[in-house]
Amino acid sequence: MTRSRSLAEWAVLGLLAEEPAHPVALARQLGAGGPLGRVLTVRRPLVYRAVERLAEEGLAERDRIEPGEAGPERTVYRPTAAGRRRLDGWLDEPVEHVRDLRLAFLLKLLLLRRRGRSPAGLVAVQRRALSATLTRLAELPEDPDPVDLWRHHNAVAAASFLEGLAVRFERP
Repeated sequence: MTRSRSLAEWAVLGLLAEEPAHPVALARQLGAGGPLGRVLTVRRPLVYRAVERLAEEGLAERDRIEPGEAGPERTVYRPTAAGRRRLDGWLDEPVEHVRDLRLAFLLKLLLLRRRGRSPAGLVAVQRRALSATLTRLAELPEDPDPVDLWRHHNAVAAASFLEGLAVRFERP
């Protein structure tokens, strides 16, 4: 059985698919001030762990060794062909829950755009996947409690967000 990947592993694999890199460079991209850190902040030890797991599972491999900046040598990694295939599949899959739009879906959007791929297909699939859930959550019960209100407002915002993305990335 294949274990599920963490978002940190997907983010690292996505960055490696852009260009081979060492974990320190990946950590900069995923740090609080980095371009992917805006969505998913991953600390350096977790980046190293993600690279190790990807390598252990044959999704990434060593590319070369570089001299370190005033320190030890650095191992540069790249994705394997299997890693690229798995990443492509993951990037095309919609998320299952409204709550996953905040991290996983946004991460997918960023990685797609950085790879020069239109997110239009993912947005369309995502809208279909969550349509029934968003419709159901948008209906408030007669006497809503704070949880009902929270879920309602999140559903309305998520539907609006996905609609806005669909218009923005509409295929000609």
